Amino acid sequence: MIYKDKKIIVLFLFPAILFLVGFLYIPFLMSVANSAYNITDLAGINKTFIGWGNYAELIRDVNIHTAIKNTFIMMILCVVFELGLGALFALFVDGIRRGAKFYRTVFFFPVVISATAIGLMFVLFYDYNIGLFNQLIMKFGGDKVLWMTEASAIYMIAIPTIWQYVGFYFVLVLTGISAIPEDIYESAYLDGITGIKKTIYITIPLIKGVLKSSLILVITGALKIFDLAWTIAPKGVPSGKSYLLGTYQYNMVYEAYRVGYGCAIAVLIVVLGLGISLLVNKFLKEEEL
Repeated sequence: MIYKDKKIIVLFLFPAILFLVGFLYIPFLMSVANSAYNITDLAGINKTFIGWGNYAELIRDVNIHTAIKNTFIMMILCVVFELGLGALFALFVDGIRRGAKFYRTVFFFPVVISATAIGLMFVLFYDYNIGLFNQLIMKFGGDKVLWMTEASAIYMIAIPTIWQYVGFYFVLVLTGISAIPEDIYESAYLDGITGIKKTIYITIPLIKGVLKSSLILVITGALKIFDLAWTIAPKGVPSGKSYLLGTYQYNMVYEAYRVGYGCAIAVLIVVLGLGISLLVNKFLKEEEL
């Protein structure tokens, strides 16, 4: 068999490994190295070694505290609504015999739209003077609402983010449900297990692996949110209260030209991602025992 020839396996894996090393591991190691310098230009010519100085500033930086808090809020909202609604819709659609393909297309469609385009669309929706939401409110006799406030900005970013990716997790969960053998359901029907009992005692336990993988994807994905958030609230509008880790890092590197500090934030994002993923994996493995 082909799998007995290890050279063939290495040959096919080599391009992927080369890609990972060239575009993931080496840039990350360079970011770790650059985080020890005060770099004031994108070319990295003007730099001064400051050791742990950038990491010490992370502890004092109020904006990074706001970004971390907002990122964790976004993470919780994404877990509850992205994965939660995606799984719920998948369970509903699985029980539909007619029009299932239509629902799959409708729910997945936002995933293929550019996040920047969605962000621009919601900017128009939130506009105080001409925005769609305020126009609808005024149409029914209400007063205009300032949607992007310091308290609500992170939630206004979360709404389109969740809307865009619910369909992704809907498809993942629905695929997992579709892989369940029909004879299991047939045996359950003979035992009188139908409706909600079928979902609780058969479907959900058999797609636990899909749900766990989706949970890790949601959590790590929340740490990387950038383009949609930056389009809706560039530079942490209003007053820096809507910063996420990705948007604050971009602001530091490309707006403030603090490349070294931006690299320190990048390292923080990776460490948080790895740490949370390990904790989730450990928790889920203990749950299986």
